[in-house]
Amino acid sequence: MLLGLTRGRVLPSPRRCLLHCRHIKSAATAASGVGDSVLSAFRSICGEDGVSLGEAVREQHGKDESVHRCRPPDVVVFPRCVEEVSALAKVCHKHRLPIIPFGTGTGLEGGVGAMKGGVCFSLRNMEQVLDLHPEDFDVTVEPGVTRKTLNAYLRDTGLWFPIDPGADASLCGMAATSASGTNAVRYGTMRENVINLEVVLADGSVVHTAGKGRRPRKTSAGYNLTNLFVGSEGTLGIITKTTLRLYGIPEAMVSAVCSFPSVQAAVDSTVQTLQAGVPIARIEFLDDVMIDACNRFSSLSYPVTPTLFLEFHGSEQSLEEQVKTAEDITQSNGGSDFQWARDTETRNRLWKARHDAWYAALALRPGCKAYSTDVCVPLSRLPQIIVETKEDLIENRLTGPIAGHVGDGNFHCLMVVDPNDPEEMHRVHLFTERLARRALAMDGTCTGEHGVGLGKRALLCEEMGPVGIQVMQSLKDALDPNNLMNPGKILQREEP
Repeated sequence: MLLGLTRGRVLPSPRRCLLHCRHIKSAATAASGVGDSVLSAFRSICGEDGVSLGEAVREQHGKDESVHRCRPPDVVVFPRCVEEVSALAKVCHKHRLPIIPFGTGTGLEGGVGAMKGGVCFSLRNMEQVLDLHPEDFDVTVEPGVTRKTLNAYLRDTGLWFPIDPGADASLCGMAATSASGTNAVRYGTMRENVINLEVVLADGSVVHTAGKGRRPRKTSAGYNLTNLFVGSEGTLGIITKTTLRLYGIPEAMVSAVCSFPSVQAAVDSTVQTLQAGVPIARIEFLDDVMIDACNRFSSLSYPVTPTLFLEFHGSEQSLEEQVKTAEDITQSNGGSDFQWARDTETRNRLWKARHDAWYAALALRPGCKAYSTDVCVPLSRLPQIIVETKEDLIENRLTGPIAGHVGDGNFHCLMVVDPNDPEEMHRVHLFTERLARRALAMDGTCTGEHGVGLGKRALLCEEMGPVGIQVMQSLKDALDPNNLMNPGKILQREEP
């Protein structure tokens, strides 16, 4: 029947409909824990369009790329400048509302979940490149600027920002998690490339970690506040600007692929290349399972054996020396002749295949989910831990292709798991715990670049020890005594 109406049914009056809608809206607001007066204050700061209670918007901002379940905030706000961020934070502080910063949602450890509800600060509307000083090799950007956006902006300057975690992540978000990636062996991590930060604290006050507007290449002035906030994952404040180091685009770049008879041979070649002083830009390891997945997913045809992807930056003359040294080392370890990627298009295709490793791993088992481990050990321990990890995967019948930034001792197992199989999920959980503790036993860390978030809080306690954790907690309590900033992440605080 038309519109599903039945004969004799009395429709409610428009006035009753309006009252019913108001009742639903009030009930939803009350359930959210954010009152009408607070919402009015938010709207007065960033406009009607700058506040959202929509379920789809909240769910979008309650989850990242990790396996952790969605924990949506009560409300999402979209500030346009640091003044609005500060004003919103003051409202949250007054009403004791948790604050969760959100950049692009590309994190891998559940860092954006609203564990206690509260207010998500989505920073995508703050997307300005503010101050570029090409002669000083630095730039200041807002949190809505991603690394690809920045490098497109820099294209005609002869400069670039090389830190490349794979995802097109927010640069301020990368600072918040101390991200790195394939270029870290040559250019360092975010920790080495952030000069200054503008941070809004829990009470709405604004701090510039190296002094307002300052951008020296080095300093020994006081406590290193910049590196206190790099890697803090939104638990100490909201990063609203970051000043970054830039680099000259190399005169020449060339990439190569080399296959090996064993994991040990590939990793030994990595260590020896670095020991020989070759300033290699990227040196990435893929085990046989990973290279097979990349071949299938990216239509490549490399041998299905342990493999290194390498890249060299410099002048034409220096590249010849670097390549010759690296070739001699790899061949002494049984490596194949280099397969070259010299032109830009071929190089980009090669590194896109590496960055697509996550999706290539997922394609091994359609319908499954992926979780990336992230341990880092001293270089001398790298061959041992990768060999032992491969044996652990095989023994426990787990799908976990290995890819890693082996030039700095960091590697990932891309665990592909059926979320509907509790027994397999349990085996994966036990494996990841063993892997992290294996890294800790070898003087390494449970996370090289993904951060702690939700999943590694207990492991952080083992890594740092009780005194280290107490110092961290004291810093947190000093800057955020009400535990409003991204609560439940990094530290497992016991609430009174």
